[in-house]
Amino acid sequence: MEKNKILLVDDEESVLDFLSYNLKNHGYLVETASNGLIGLNKYKKFMPNLIIVDVMMPEMNGIDFCSTLREENKNNEVIIVFLTARSEDYTQIAALESGADDYITKPIKPRLLVAKIKSLLKRKQNKENKVLKHKEVFLNKDKHLVVFKNNEIMLPKKEFQILQLFLENPGKVFKREHILNSVWGKDVFVGGRTIDVHVKRIRNKLGSNLISTIKGIGYKLNDK
Repeated sequence: MEKNKILLVDDEESVLDFLSYNLKNHGYLVETASNGLIGLNKYKKFMPNLIIVDVMMPEMNGIDFCSTLREENKNNEVIIVFLTARSEDYTQIAALESGADDYITKPIKPRLLVAKIKSLLKRKQNKENKVLKHKEVFLNKDKHLVVFKNNEIMLPKKEFQILQLFLENPGKVFKREHILNSVWGKDVFVGGRTIDVHVKRIRNKLGSNLISTIKGIGYKLNDK
């Protein structure tokens, strides 16, 4: 089973050492950064599942780090947790409004912190089951939302359902009849040409190389 990765962003070396030691002992892969700017660079290379960040840091503080990361990575729902000695209401509000998932005040016992991390990661895993990803395309089934190259793309219901069918089965070849039955149902009469039109519209919005035509059979999502 692949280990979860955690990025620690804090300007106090002793805090980084303490957290790293405890998290590694619980099986997590850990990287550290001493401020927000370094944290952003580490994030791009490390691609963590969860980030623990302090508020007050030189170069770039935690709130600016969080808002910048969220703005630059709209299709990545990495968990961001603030761990700080700052307990003022306005600081907590600013942190949560910047895109944080949780706000924890120091001091906190390592076992309790690990328990919170496990809970957040489990919640994220359950949420990810509702999100389909393929290359630069992200589809959220609950929100009826498609993101392509970090931009939201509006798809009508049938186009959305066709795309979802392909994303759930990358590389599988679908006959037009199968697509019709899956999306429109067996009791509705729709011509095969309707599928061609909808696939063409999806290609126009998400790139011509996303879906391949299998001559004489139907379509498939390119898995390369």
